[in-house]
Amino acid sequence: MIVAELTDVTKAYGAKVVLDAVNLQIHEGEILALLGPNGSGKTTILKILAFIENPTGGEVTFQGEKVHFKNTEKVRLQSTLVFQKTTVFGTSVYNNIAYGLKLRKVPKETRNREVKKALELVKLEGFEKRNARKLSGGEQQRVAIARALVLKTRLLLLDEPTANLDPKNAGILEEVIDTVNRQNKITIVMATHNMFQARKLPHRIALMDEGKITEVGTPAEVFGKLSKNLASFAAVDNTFTGTAKATASGTSKVDVGNGVQIEVAAQKQGATAIFINPQDIILSKTAVKSSARNVFGGKITEITDLDSLVKLKVNVGKPFVVQITKQSFNDLGLCLNAEVFITFKASSVQVL
Repeated sequence: MIVAELTDVTKAYGAKVVLDAVNLQIHEGEILALLGPNGSGKTTILKILAFIENPTGGEVTFQGEKVHFKNTEKVRLQSTLVFQKTTVFGTSVYNNIAYGLKLRKVPKETRNREVKKALELVKLEGFEKRNARKLSGGEQQRVAIARALVLKTRLLLLDEPTANLDPKNAGILEEVIDTVNRQNKITIVMATHNMFQARKLPHRIALMDEGKITEVGTPAEVFGKLSKNLASFAAVDNTFTGTAKATASGTSKVDVGNGVQIEVAAQKQGATAIFINPQDIILSKTAVKSSARNVFGGKITEITDLDSLVKLKVNVGKPFVVQITKQSFNDLGLCLNAEVFITFKASSVQVL
């Protein structure tokens, strides 16, 4: 069954066209990822599916009926959007999650039961009395998803749900999304620019570029042919495109530009996209002697504090992101413009 469908939908703000004749079907019970760079139109599609933005042209069908955007009060109750920048009220977690149920005049006993079930789903059992604004960013995002889940809408819309979260919280949120889809059969549409999240979480991907949907298919179909559009944007840190040449030792070297050649364990020739997990990179103040095939010297250009972790951007001709513990950061005495080395194995490089 098709829950929602966009037919030749356009959206323009004055002369700026942000959606250009978009056609898309959303199937009941699926996770559909809108994958594309910032500014490609992902969030605008979510807002239209949440019925808080009117399309400039085209047709939107929801549960088999054409949506008349002059009167969306009824359909709005069946679609919930969780924004990238979570907004929680300065009150208890319970009050945050129960807010929508109160507005709908749901009896207190039912509210209590639904809030408890939602907290279990998002792995925040026992958080009812905690102040929502004192939680971590990842925990606040889970509260926002729980607040949406208790409304039991037909469509759950998530805008970059794990953006700016540390790996632990991002992993928990991805597990939550998978669980609520499998257990509650909730249809989910999520916007992401994270190529690896799109590879493992959704049933289908709609690839977006400059307001158009350029490709729709399963993750295996979309990633199997590595289209130019897919390879043209850095979906996650340390994603590079370049030209690969096989070596005599059974590996390949991928020239990603600016004198940076990255050795990979696979034999490849021609256009290639690769990814190196920031956690697989060793950071040091002197070159590490090891069997690792990739060693580059550079300077720290950016430092981001992630509680117990520190994310560093190191320019070695190309910008690499490295993640280390705060203790390691302090022990090494690192600072902006510090000269460092990054080291990683050829087997740690994933070929897309």
